[in-house]
Amino acid sequence: MQYGAEEPASAGTARSVAMLKAVVDGSTYEAVAADFGITRTAVERRVKHIAARLSREVGIDGLNEGGTAFVWRLRHRREAILAVLEQLPPHPVEAANQFGVVSDEEIAQAVHRIRGRSAQPLRDIALFYTLFATGARPLEVARLELRDYLQADGTVRRESELRAEVAITCKSRPLYFASRKLDEALSAYLEERLVLGQGLGAVSTFRGLDPASRLFLTSTGDPFPITPYGAPGQQRYLCRPILETYRKVFRYAELEGATALSVRRTFVARLYDRGADEDQIGVVLGIGERRAVREQFPRMRPTMARLVQELV
Repeated sequence: MQYGAEEPASAGTARSVAMLKAVVDGSTYEAVAADFGITRTAVERRVKHIAARLSREVGIDGLNEGGTAFVWRLRHRREAILAVLEQLPPHPVEAANQFGVVSDEEIAQAVHRIRGRSAQPLRDIALFYTLFATGARPLEVARLELRDYLQADGTVRRESELRAEVAITCKSRPLYFASRKLDEALSAYLEERLVLGQGLGAVSTFRGLDPASRLFLTSTGDPFPITPYGAPGQQRYLCRPILETYRKVFRYAELEGATALSVRRTFVARLYDRGADEDQIGVVLGIGERRAVREQFPRMRPTMARLVQELV
């Protein structure tokens, strides 16, 4: 497989390689699909295709082309696969792993654009901030309920929990609502819901809204529909409307190439900047292995030119 002047690595190839790396590092097809905003089937097809191509055109030690159809075999030959990827010049993963960390100024500009372009600006701004402030995946955001965000007295649950039935991994993990901008955006959106009569509850609790209602609703006031797929009992779910909503939000925001995964990179980069280690990031993102965190979300290192600037 040639990458370079003869055959430049396309963005599609880079994404496929990034998906392969995530899968061999232990992420499920479902989790990778949620990160990239596509279906589980599409992820599986792309991972197997790129693995088969690597095996056929380069060769993977201990793995023939037929073996690439089985995810357990890919994970078993993880080191061999990564070794092959490292040998490909120029490295296609470099394009996929560019953080593209969004600055505060860019976020502010994005919110301004969303406000002027969206048909539901209050909800969409709150959706936008939720990704940056929590690191949750779109399907998880669609599953959140009002009680996950609010206490009965209407105050914010600063240290909440992403319940097992909400998390893509089916394992609970900490969920923090510690952003003033997100609070302001959600407060405005929840006030709008009250006015529109969407998901009402007792007047005296949860700001007058039903605590079991979804935190985010469609334009008609209904929950974002989540549909199962795959074989019975596989617990695979997809929420196409929330993915489409986020695509529109990113388009309104004019954040070139933005995806839920790239937003998670910004989330992780900011945690690193504040001194978080891989274990802490793994806990908040629901990634069990320190190595997987390090490889999926590598810490950005400043250049020497930046490090030595104005030392005295």
